[in-house]
Amino acid sequence: MIRWRARIGLRSRLVLAFLLVAAVSAGTTAALTYREARNAILEQVQNTAVSSFREQAATVGTTLPMDGAALQEVLRDIARKGKPRTWVVFAEYGSMRVSSGTSPVSTVITPELRRAALASPRGVFQRVDKDGTPWLTMAVPTVFKTGLSARPTGLVLYAVMPLATEEDDIRAMLTAARDGALPALLVALVPALLAARSVLRPVRDLRTAAQRIGRGELDTRIPVKGSDELADLAYTFNDTALQLERSVTELRRAEVRARRFASDVSHELRTPLAGMLAVTDVLDEDAERLAPDTAAAVRLISAETGKLAVLVEDLIEISRFDAKAAELNADEVDVAETIRRTLATRRWTDPAQVACELPPGIRARLDPRRFDVVVANLVGNALRHGGAPVRIRLRDEPPDGGRARFAVEVADSGPGIAPDVLPHIFDRFYKADAARTRSAGSGLGLAIVRENVRLHGGTVRAANGPHGGAVLTVRMPLATPRPDGEAAP
Repeated sequence: MIRWRARIGLRSRLVLAFLLVAAVSAGTTAALTYREARNAILEQVQNTAVSSFREQAATVGTTLPMDGAALQEVLRDIARKGKPRTWVVFAEYGSMRVSSGTSPVSTVITPELRRAALASPRGVFQRVDKDGTPWLTMAVPTVFKTGLSARPTGLVLYAVMPLATEEDDIRAMLTAARDGALPALLVALVPALLAARSVLRPVRDLRTAAQRIGRGELDTRIPVKGSDELADLAYTFNDTALQLERSVTELRRAEVRARRFASDVSHELRTPLAGMLAVTDVLDEDAERLAPDTAAAVRLISAETGKLAVLVEDLIEISRFDAKAAELNADEVDVAETIRRTLATRRWTDPAQVACELPPGIRARLDPRRFDVVVANLVGNALRHGGAPVRIRLRDEPPDGGRARFAVEVADSGPGIAPDVLPHIFDRFYKADAARTRSAGSGLGLAIVRENVRLHGGTVRAANGPHGGAVLTVRMPLATPRPDGEAAP
């Protein structure tokens, strides 16, 4: 199952991180400012009201017996003089309850405030939230002053003032801070983009340089600016690219020398080998008249000379591919008939050895000589290392990239290919068994197959069949591509 993961670029992450820091900073600053401003506003209102109420309560004269109507007028006078705004004033004396308003008692005066008022002659205050509305409640007991001492009269005055106006001011301040946060973030986006750009420019340069290195442009270097960590990274990249360029240049020179050596040696061996093959052919004809030991030696020399000739021809062929000098002389052919001619030329016509499934009608533009080499090497390798019967199957393939294809499948009846050998099956001179130093082939057959198939624009794949045996499958387009990449007509 393919798992899809959203890709977030480094620029986006840097900008988001910058905005997150800005948002957290703005939020923290706003929260601290809101708390301090709220406390300052409420404390100012509270201090003004408490101080004023204490002054008003100190002017109240107490006469006994207590007259409720007279006390109510006093309370109304105190209420009118309230600061910073009018209050509702209540008085409690024993069981007497009087107020400057319509109700003699208040629902926002708590029992805790009453108890605290009896214990504090200077008065107390309390902020109360009632049904969502904040209130400031104050309590001051009246006293008799005798000299330097004061005694409570039993009369306690209470003042109740709503704080809704202050809360509205605080909420307006909070709303203003919230509404100003979005423009602040938008303003912060500009330096965020600039910072991300300055950070990402060296990263983009590094990515571009790495891509150019990957394309083989080993002389690529990054301009170094500044002296920070990114500059150190640029220095390191440039030094690595320089060392890589030197190493690859030396490897390429060594490879060219090795290819030239193999090509030169192969061509130099060709002429003496031709003479040796002519001599061994004559010796083979006269071997029956020679002594048994001499005849065996002659046949051995003839066989080994033949193998050497095959190896030289294969080396010459692979050197052409290495030098990009291999030519493709394509012609329209019947694929099945071409395969039959290859088998007939090598005398692989016994169905017990090679079984064919070659439907007619599949025509393609191929180089007959190179396709003959492909089929011959695949079948010969299957007979030599796999075992008979070898099955050859030709079939049409679904189009690949809009190009019609055909496939040739060669399967043997051997034990198959070991899993650790499969990735190297087309390597040159690869030996599955390190102890096996000699084989009937040159060790280049499957490598030549792969190069010839690539030259046709096709692919070759090795695998093991479901019931055992190796299966090599060649897929080629019906129209051979031109060297410039277009298909031949």
